[in-house]
Amino acid sequence: MSKRENETFKIKDLMQNMLQENKLQKGIDQITVKEAWKDVMGNGVVSYTESVLLRKNTLIVKLSSAPLREELSYGKNKIIDMLNTSLKKDLIKNIKLV
Repeated sequence: MSKRENETFKIKDLMQNMLQENKLQKGIDQITVKEAWKDVMGNGVVSYTESVLLRKNTLIVKLSSAPLREELSYGKNKIIDMLNTSLKKDLIKNIKLV
């Protein structure tokens, strides 16, 4: 009879390993960025948001209101900081409002 090796692993480490091996991290990041946008920006902005897309390190947000787009463009750096804080990692480097 062979002995069984009793190695212990943390679930967090196993999940990260699985995400990396199966190349699922981009999809997970896409979902978490959309949730962070909703949490950080609030219902007022979210009601005018048509889509939120993460491409590489750029967040592309499609808004249905031109005045809101203009107003948000003045605070891009602050929005990036708030979103990265919410995500707990430095994922977003730039925001494109369209």
